[in-house]
Amino acid sequence: MSYSSVVAAALSGASLRQLSYWRSAQSSEGPLLAPTLHVPGSRASYSFQDVVALRTFVYLRARGVPLQRVRKAVAKLRDLGETNHLSSYQLIAVGKDVAWVSSDESAVDLTGRPGQQVIAEMVDILGAFDGPRRRDVVPLHQPKPGVAVDPEVRGGYPVIEGTRVPFDLIAALLDDGVAAEDVASFYPSVPPYAARGAREFARYVDAYRERLPA
Repeated sequence: MSYSSVVAAALSGASLRQLSYWRSAQSSEGPLLAPTLHVPGSRASYSFQDVVALRTFVYLRARGVPLQRVRKAVAKLRDLGETNHLSSYQLIAVGKDVAWVSSDESAVDLTGRPGQQVIAEMVDILGAFDGPRRRDVVPLHQPKPGVAVDPEVRGGYPVIEGTRVPFDLIAALLDDGVAAEDVASFYPSVPPYAARGAREFARYVDAYRERLPA
């Protein structure tokens, strides 16, 4: 399965407007991130790897790194022969510059003094972190209690933890009036706390759709 723009936004902390701009090919530099699963002429579809890369961009922008410098960092990686998906690289902010954590012991400046070794604080992009507008970016692997994101399960689409049941299916049951304690009558593997977590995550996703227009 793939992520729609709104689910990718909710899991990455980016706005729908940012996603649209970052995948746009209208810029002279081309798209910052072309969604892996996107088919021209259809709605944008993102992969798990795309979302990891998007979280990196959100982290950098929230720390005041200019977008042009983010683009420069990506271009420098390519100049260095690093052509893997951007999710393969740990990019961190060093002041207003971007460094690539190339190993556990070293980081390479990509935008200030390209190629120079720098001292940098390690950051876990997959964990929770402070995003833009003082809004927390949720942990990627467990965005809400009982909800899990695992690239090996449904391509990373959010599901009930320990199952393959999509979160939105359970959230819809609760919205239809089914009590969290009664969800097990339909899906025995879904405990009440996970059903509540699914509804909480669904509302969190809806908030991105409502507050952050494309």
